[in-house]
Amino acid sequence: MSAQASREQRQQAILEILHADGAATVADLGQRLAVAEMTIRRDLESLEAAGVLQRYHGGARLITASAFEPPIAIRERTNAEGKRAIAAAVAGLVDDGETIVVDGGSTGVAVAAALAGRRITVCPLSIRVAWAFEKSATVDLLIPPGSARRGELSVSGAETIEYLRAHHFDRYVLTASAFALDDGFTEWNVEDAAVKRAAIGAARTVVAAVDASKFGRSAFVEICPLGRADVLVLDRQAEGPRAAELRTAARALVVADEVTD
Repeated sequence: MSAQASREQRQQAILEILHADGAATVADLGQRLAVAEMTIRRDLESLEAAGVLQRYHGGARLITASAFEPPIAIRERTNAEGKRAIAAAVAGLVDDGETIVVDGGSTGVAVAAALAGRRITVCPLSIRVAWAFEKSATVDLLIPPGSARRGELSVSGAETIEYLRAHHFDRYVLTASAFALDDGFTEWNVEDAAVKRAAIGAARTVVAAVDASKFGRSAFVEICPLGRADVLVLDRQAEGPRAAELRTAARALVVADEVTD
C-alpha cells in the first residue's frame, strides 16, 4: 500500500469516526487508528482546510450536516485507483456512436476521463464532468439546463429533469453515495437523487459505477432498487455478511479488478 493510499484511507476513517461520534480527541483518534498523534494533527489540518471539520484544542468535530457527504475534494483523493479501474471497466461497455448520460461525483469524473477519447455524445450531470471532456476532440457535449450545487457542481432542478425526460439516451452511467440489498442505490442530496431517477427513465441501459466500500450502507434518499441497473460495476468484490447475495441481486455484475487481472 502506498503512503498516499494510506493517508487517504486514514483520513476517510477519521471522517467516519467523527460522523459516528460527532467529535473526537487527537489522542483517541491516534489510539483507534494506531498512528502517532502528530500524524493525526496533520490529517486534521488537511481536513479542516478542505472544509470538512473544525479543530479545537486537543480534538476536532464535524461541521457537515447529519446528511453526511464528504466534500468532493476529499472523495477525489479516496480510492482514486479503484475509481480509475471502475472507469476503465465502464468504458469497455461503451460503443462508439452512443449517447450517454454521465453522472457527477468523483467516480463520474473518473469515468469521463476514461471516455474522453471516444467518439460519443455525452450529457454530463455535473460541471466537473463537463470539464473532464474540455480537451476532447471526439466527444460532443449536450449541456443540460439547471442549477449547479455549490461545491459539488452537480446540475439539478426542474429544468434538468424536464430536459432528460425529453431525450432518449443509449446509456446512463449512474453513481451513488451508497448501495445495499434492501435499500438499493441511495444518495445524500434530494435534488441530485431526483435528477438521477429522471436519467434512469431516459436511458435504454443503466450502468451503476460504484465503489465496493459503499456496499451495505444507506444514504438519505433512495434512487432506485439494485435490480434497476442493467449492469453493476465495482472496483473489487464487495465485502460484508450479505456480500454473497449481491451476485444474485444484481442483473449483471462486473468486478474491475477481475477484468484487469
